Amino acid sequence: MRTWLRLNALSLVVFAAFFVFLVLQSVFGWQTRNEELAEAGRAADTYLGYLGSGHFAEATFENWESEFLQMGSYVLLTVFLVQKGSAESRPLDEEGGSGDDPDKPGAITKESPLPVRKGGLIRKVYENSLSIALLGMFLLSFLMHLLGGTAEHNEELSLTGEPPISALDFLGTSTFWFQSMQNWQSEFLAVGSLIVLSIFLRQRGSSQSKKVSEPHAKTGSG
Repeated sequence: MRTWLRLNALSLVVFAAFFVFLVLQSVFGWQTRNEELAEAGRAADTYLGYLGSGHFAEATFENWESEFLQMGSYVLLTVFLVQKGSAESRPLDEEGGSGDDPDKPGAITKESPLPVRKGGLIRKVYENSLSIALLGMFLLSFLMHLLGGTAEHNEELSLTGEPPISALDFLGTSTFWFQSMQNWQSEFLAVGSLIVLSIFLRQRGSSQSKKVSEPHAKTGSG
């Protein structure tokens, strides 16, 4: 068990932090929502009731949406684009994917993933499966943000006695796109900062950093 924990520590710690922060978000969001209901003279939500509300869904999925968009886009951009000196870039003299050719003699072994060994269409899909998965989760989160945002918007309209609107109508509002853009821009700022800062700065022992002794012009962390 100790060995398993050590070998999986990075993902375990990251997902544990995710769970803790999600629970805290739900608790503080529940309190915020009940304060709004109290001001409108409405009965407070139960905690479980809040978890099924548009308020919680909107706040959660608008953030997930931006995260998966950023990561999926970044995976694809690093195939085609380089940044001299960045630990986040592939080497300047390597064409996208040229250093990872399963058709090279000896590249495929009995320990290679099954789709790679099978070849054909299943291998072609597997070759792009990371970006497909990330962008697929972006689209799902985008849809859930839209549905949750519509529900939350209609809950706000009900407080003033106004009629509800459809998800398609909410998609065309500045409110929906404001929610998305305020997250999208911050995600690309964060990854852009990492790309540029990794040219000049180091973190000893991190796979996201070049070695401490390497020159600024060295491109890639390998």
